[in-house]
Amino acid sequence: MKEKVRWGILGCGKIANKFAADLKLVADAELTAVASKDKAKGEAFQKQFAAPLFYNSYEALAASSEVDVIYVATPHGYHHEHTMLCLIHKKAVLCEKAFGLNYKQVSEMVSLARKEKVFLMEAFWTKFLPQYEKVISIIKSGDIGTVKLIQADFGFRAPEPLPQRLFDPLLGGGALLDIGIYPVFLVQSILGKPKEVHAMITAYSTGVDEQCVITMKFDGALAVLSSTFASDTPVEAMIAGSKGRIQMRNRFHNAIGRVELVYGKDEVTSVDVHKEEGYGYQFEARHVNDCIKKGLTESPVMSLQDSLDLIETLDRIRVAGGIKYHCD
Repeated sequence: MKEKVRWGILGCGKIANKFAADLKLVADAELTAVASKDKAKGEAFQKQFAAPLFYNSYEALAASSEVDVIYVATPHGYHHEHTMLCLIHKKAVLCEKAFGLNYKQVSEMVSLARKEKVFLMEAFWTKFLPQYEKVISIIKSGDIGTVKLIQADFGFRAPEPLPQRLFDPLLGGGALLDIGIYPVFLVQSILGKPKEVHAMITAYSTGVDEQCVITMKFDGALAVLSSTFASDTPVEAMIAGSKGRIQMRNRFHNAIGRVELVYGKDEVTSVDVHKEEGYGYQFEARHVNDCIKKGLTESPVMSLQDSLDLIETLDRIRVAGGIKYHCD
């Protein structure tokens, strides 16, 4: 492979803009091509990020010989379709979360990637952020003892008029897959798959969740999680152990988040965390580049089994809460 990994971006929305900006911070990466069905939007994106190639179809990007890996940045209702397209053309894929709408879709994506021996990873950027890595290291060190309780929230007031992707079931709308996935991911990455899952929702008229509250039971531990489009919430996580607790503050899923170690009720220590310019997507991009250069077909950090386990739990939550999609 050439010195630089050549990236293509499929879909030119808000998150694609952030990813493209952070790709400039990755020394061995270059944005080679972008694709959008909206020609004016795509060409503006191409110009903004100085990508040499623009394609007005996703098929053309997937078939391009100028691209090594494609970042799928469309709404998650399309992730299965667009990832399968790229894999059929034997293109490595980094696909935004949620990986798919249900276990069936994700298992088809994983099966095809393994069959074709092509790299595939869910773009769960949080797992690669320095503060997340620091939190995991603190837990493994035993400094807070055995984890007994995790609480996490994610909420914001959805803008008016409501964006279609937030309420349309065909696009995988609803708070759970859009933002509730972050608390679920955090808990499952620490405690594993839950033994019991319970959920309650308030729903839009379309049937998808405006709000979702989840409780989970593990061996000796519990989790209480929430997501909402109805109000602004702290977006924080608390991981309580038998000796102390970790507070993940200021948008716990994000590169701007901060970490505190707390003992007793008021013995608080701020934890030093490495910070960089950018939004934080460069960390996962660097990891993907490293995997591709090593000839790996899946990540040792965010494995395909991790994604299968996550979507399985999300399916269980949707069943408990009565959330259904057309593909179920």
